[in-house]
Amino acid sequence: MERITTSSELNEDSRDEFSLRPQKLSEYIGQDKVKERMNIFISAAKMREEALDHVLLYGPPGLGKTTLANIIAKEMGGNLKVTSGPAIEKAGDLAAILTTLNDYDVLFIDEIHRLNRTVEEILYPAMEDYVLDIVIGKGATAKSIRLDLAKFTLIGATTRIGMLTAPLRDRFGVLCSMEYYTDEQLKEIITRSSNVLGAPITDEAAFQIASRSRGTPRIANRLLKRVRDFSAVSGEEIIKKDSAIKALDLLEVDSEGFDRIDNKILEAIVDSFNGGPVGIETLSYFIGEELDTVEDVYEPYLLQRGFIIRTPRGRMATEKAYKHLKRNYNKSSEQEVQINLFHNE
Repeated sequence: MERITTSSELNEDSRDEFSLRPQKLSEYIGQDKVKERMNIFISAAKMREEALDHVLLYGPPGLGKTTLANIIAKEMGGNLKVTSGPAIEKAGDLAAILTTLNDYDVLFIDEIHRLNRTVEEILYPAMEDYVLDIVIGKGATAKSIRLDLAKFTLIGATTRIGMLTAPLRDRFGVLCSMEYYTDEQLKEIITRSSNVLGAPITDEAAFQIASRSRGTPRIANRLLKRVRDFSAVSGEEIIKKDSAIKALDLLEVDSEGFDRIDNKILEAIVDSFNGGPVGIETLSYFIGEELDTVEDVYEPYLLQRGFIIRTPRGRMATEKAYKHLKRNYNKSSEQEVQINLFHNE
């Protein structure tokens, strides 16, 4: 069963995602600093009649990187070509894409940190000089041909900016960090999406969904669609607060946006390991989940919200975790030492 609170894209997201996406920068909700900067850079590029400088968007999945790329293409008057790092296996694949671009078009490469190194090197002259170097033949008879490319904009998206090579990262003129959304921003997104879907919603119901969406618009829209279904079956013309709460409880998404596995992790650390520290391998074995899944999917949000911390000896639950699980918090001297070690690192 697919996890409803994952920020990664699911099959169901693509069905309504295009219609839910804003088409103008003025319609884009949240990411105010990014919007302000992009508005200036786009206006300046249009005044000079030049292509927008290459843009790198980095941050957790589901925060609107693809949506922003689509808006930038529209604002620049070009078309958007979407691909991903793993999909470009050979240099020829990238060359085929680059040679079809027109002036002011936007090439969006998702998961750009997963680009093949040979493919990445083809990008360097394309980004700097808008040229493509192609080698024809092998050995002594090999010839290098330089093709001129259109003045395009590359927008790269990554959830792991640290995995980008320095030469590639340095060729981006605009770097934008995508941040988690506030509940108020998500509420605004949910209200807009509900109107697009033809499912009116009260402010109270929208806030209930927003507060459980883990700061991520993709999750907010996914939860909205599930709540809409629950409300429709219940015979309600408008999604109300009580229906939203019942639907979200049925989906096992609690007030913090945690699902069953999130709470299972907290319960394991608090109840079975006395608050920790516990090693990640032991923890993953105890809850019956793959180590990589715990480390890459579940742990980041628990860390970001301050419910667990990493220490040299393993993961520990914080006072917030105890309160969330309605347990008494009795911090032992060992726990105090571990927490102090963590904070002093």
